[in-house]
Amino acid sequence: MRLLVDTHVLIRWAGGTPIAPDAGQAISDPAAEVWVSAATVWESEIKIALGKLAVDGDLVESARDNGFTELAVTFEHAVAAGRLPPHHRDPFDRMLIAQARVEGLTVVTSDSAFTNYEVPLLAA
Repeated sequence: MRLLVDTHVLIRWAGGTPIAPDAGQAISDPAAEVWVSAATVWESEIKIALGKLAVDGDLVESARDNGFTELAVTFEHAVAAGRLPPHHRDPFDRMLIAQARVEGLTVVTSDSAFTNYEVPLLAA
């Protein structure tokens, strides 16, 4: 399985907070490819700097320690995000949706707004 974790999933995983059992098993599966978008780290760092989010430790270090793969934001991703229907206004989530569609990834999230797009989801 090829997974793209949403920001809240990465934060919970890094902090040892439980997620849905199916999602946890999928992420833990040694055969799974687990991706973290640069947009996720960007969003987290903005929220940390604004005092809207507190995390224990370093999310990038945690992602790397868990064997997750960095997913850069490309021109193709940017175009795809810009062309999505306006169901969801959060630019970071729109980027994750676009990246998942372009790269053939399943998004691990508990954000119900993702269901408005044609993208595979795994409930977190």
